[in-house]
Amino acid sequence: MKHLTINGQVRQTGRKADVKSIRREGKVPCVLYGQGVENISFAVDAKEFMNITHTPASYIIDLVIDGKQYLAVFHDVQYHPLTDEAIHADFLAVSADKPIVIDVPLHIVGHAEGVKQGGKLVVSARKLRICGLMENLPDDLTIDITDLKLGKQISAGDLSFENIQIVTHKTALICAIKATRNSAAAAKE
Repeated sequence: MKHLTINGQVRQTGRKADVKSIRREGKVPCVLYGQGVENISFAVDAKEFMNITHTPASYIIDLVIDGKQYLAVFHDVQYHPLTDEAIHADFLAVSADKPIVIDVPLHIVGHAEGVKQGGKLVVSARKLRICGLMENLPDDLTIDITDLKLGKQISAGDLSFENIQIVTHKTALICAIKATRNSAAAAKE
């Protein structure tokens, strides 16, 4: 999996005025927590933070906070309800020798048999939550839909990949081929 380096500075906690001044400077207040790491409150540049939030890709993040480096994954973000600016973010500390749970983008390939018959491809999920060691985590998961027929679907339980475990619930729908008027008319003929 790709790595992305984000630089941060330790920030003070406890007062709203401190957090507001950080946001006025164009920074996002963040917290790093997890096993083996004490909670660290820090701030990152808002433009640099967009490299994480404004992409479909998932990354292992190399956080550099006041010169000290931590391995982390992006966990959660809160947005302002009117301006859609990030107002707070959480990062989860990870290690290379323990399994990591992360959302990985799906890459759907192929021209489905059901689409050739007049059906419509409906994609319900763009990411899949997986668990695995850092060296086994892929940048994306490829799903071939060439043999998918009209009225059929692929759920998370139908998928399997080497060296990783799928954490998403087995019944979660990934994609399906739905019948359309054209496919119903072709079936009648």
